[in-house]
Amino acid sequence: MDCTTIVATAEIDRSPDAGPAVGRHCLAHISITASHAYTAGMAKNPIRPTDDEARALARSLMSSARFAALGVLHPDTGAPHVSRIAFALDRDGQPISLISTLSFHTRALRANPACSLLVGEPPATGDPLAFARLSLTVTADFIAPDAKSDFRGHYLKTQPKAQLYIDFADFSFVHFRVISGALNGGFGKAYQLTTADLA
Repeated sequence: MDCTTIVATAEIDRSPDAGPAVGRHCLAHISITASHAYTAGMAKNPIRPTDDEARALARSLMSSARFAALGVLHPDTGAPHVSRIAFALDRDGQPISLISTLSFHTRALRANPACSLLVGEPPATGDPLAFARLSLTVTADFIAPDAKSDFRGHYLKTQPKAQLYIDFADFSFVHFRVISGALNGGFGKAYQLTTADLA
């Protein structure tokens, strides 16, 4: 976000006949002027036009991600709930995960498939807010057990440790259908992305 410096100068009447109200009037005028200027600055749209660089960064964040934060709604209270899940892309470049049917987020997704994903892991050093991350608005679709083999081999290329539990009966694949994306490429680099931008 652009920073705006506001400099206000007031000449206050210091004559013996001038009461404290003069000073208060000047200070009030400065406050109102600064407030209007600040509001005008905030009205500027912080979203940049989506370009090829933003698209490439978003796709890179998705392809390199090995886990994601999953946001769901509590099936009983409607309160937001966030958990961490494994993350991979299917052959078409769409997000998938392998999750346990015993987990809380599975119950939440079956009650309401509308959810969100956050990918983008900051390095060990530096300000985490200065590094890129991608929020995805998605809808969860559970893969039928008899179609599990269609995803198994491809998923294990990204998540080889899942070999230990991928064939357990209580684990199933979930496909996340992307509706839109919000890319934060760092300070002052915000973009709104469509499904075509992420394809």
